[in-house]
Amino acid sequence: MTRKYHKKAQKNTDYSHLAYNGIRQMLFSNEIGAGQKLSYRRLAETLGMSLTPVIQALKRLEFQGLVRHEPNRGYVAESISLQEVREIYELRETIELSLLSATIEALDDRAVDSLRNVLDNNPSEDQHGFLNERILNDRSFHLTLASLSGRKIQLQTLTHLFDLLYIKYRGSLLFVASEHFVGSEHQTIFEAVVSRDCEQARKALQNHFAHVTRHVVEALGQILTDKYRFPYPI
Repeated sequence: MTRKYHKKAQKNTDYSHLAYNGIRQMLFSNEIGAGQKLSYRRLAETLGMSLTPVIQALKRLEFQGLVRHEPNRGYVAESISLQEVREIYELRETIELSLLSATIEALDDRAVDSLRNVLDNNPSEDQHGFLNERILNDRSFHLTLASLSGRKIQLQTLTHLFDLLYIKYRGSLLFVASEHFVGSEHQTIFEAVVSRDCEQARKALQNHFAHVTRHVVEALGQILTDKYRFPYPI
């Protein structure tokens, strides 16, 4: 009986994980919009599974701040917040700057190759799924850079912050800057890091955050203004 129980528990965990990844992908691809009510039954039908793993997945997403539970209404996708975005970028900058010296100290040929591969993997604008790939590439560059420091707690925190930015706010961040603008700044950061110039790397990263944060806040502010003016689809 114990063996059967463990097998059943493992199966439920597997389905819950599949449901979690499936709903995350729906949020990322804008199949689920900010503030939208989430139907357990519709999600289960879309994912091809029962209600139980879907509800378990939603509880996990609630803990991460991507959905929330409302009494007598069920789960809804979290609304967007300009203040939250500012705080996310401020915390990201603080963490990423604090890791630079450890990253540079741990730098070896393998680490340099890892960073270079991310830079070389920039998608072209005529590539299918260009915008999604661009977002994932930006995430990969910053998390790869942070991971080289070997600081696991900070890396876990950064991963969560990226989830909030690029799953919850994806639709608001797509057009904040040109690929050349982001890619060239990543290149500048990379060159300073591989040169083991910590001060120059800090300046390059701070400059990058200043530019991106300004563009994101302006874009999201405009989206919220338009939503207030036109509360219905236009």
